[in-house]
This record gives sequence, structure tokens and C-alpha cells, in this order.
Amino acid sequence: MNQAIAAHNHPDQDRGALARMVIRLFEHWKLGSEDQLAMLGLSTGNRGALSRYRKGEPLAPSRDLLERAGHLLAIHKNLRLIFPQDRDLAYAWMTRRNRAFEGRTPVEAIREWGFAGMLMVRAYLDRSRGI
Repeated sequence: MNQAIAAHNHPDQDRGALARMVIRLFEHWKLGSEDQLAMLGLSTGNRGALSRYRKGEPLAPSRDLLERAGHLLAIHKNLRLIFPQDRDLAYAWMTRRNRAFEGRTPVEAIREWGFAGMLMVRAYLDRSRGI
């Protein structure tokens, strides 16, 4: 069972672990607050939620939020498998321009195209791995 769905069906502890993983991932990707909010599908007026997640509070039990978190972790896993010897490249990839996203960075694609953009980024990486 995927981690995001498992967290949706379980208590705060699982969603708290998921929040910590996603916030740590954002740190590795060096994303600013606005990009972090966009990755989670939250409005810029919802900085309070982001602040709570940074403090270790569990992700809200929202299906959309938990699915996004699951896709973000899958993107991270794909990048680590594609670039096993170059952790810096794996972390920088999300902020590098890519022809597959019409010259946008994967982060820009997700910001502009929303959840569909996130699915595109994940599918691109899945295909790169031969999945």
C-alpha cells in the first residue's frame, strides 16, 4: 500500500512521519515557501499549515494532500534510482530546465499545471526507469 494512502487510513503518527519526509525533501530540493505550498496544493495564504508541518505536526487528512505527498516521495525515489552515484544531481534535478516540460523546471511545471504537472513529472521519471 502506498505511504500516502496508508497515512490517510491511519492516525496522526503516520501523517506526522509523512510531513517530516516531505519537508526534508523540500530542503534537499532547496525550494522556497511558495514552491513548497504549490507542491502540496496549498494556497499562498496557507503558510500557517506549512509552518506547522515544519514543526512536525501531521499532514492534514486530506486525500489530495496525501496523494501529492506520495507522488513527491515517488519522484524522489525515482531520482535517487536514476542518479544513484550523484546525490547532488538527484536533488538539483527538480530545479533544472527540461525540454520534456517545455523548457520549464519540474517545479515550474507542477506550479503551472498543478496536480496534472506533478503526474507528468512522475510519469516522465517512471518512463526513464523503464516502468
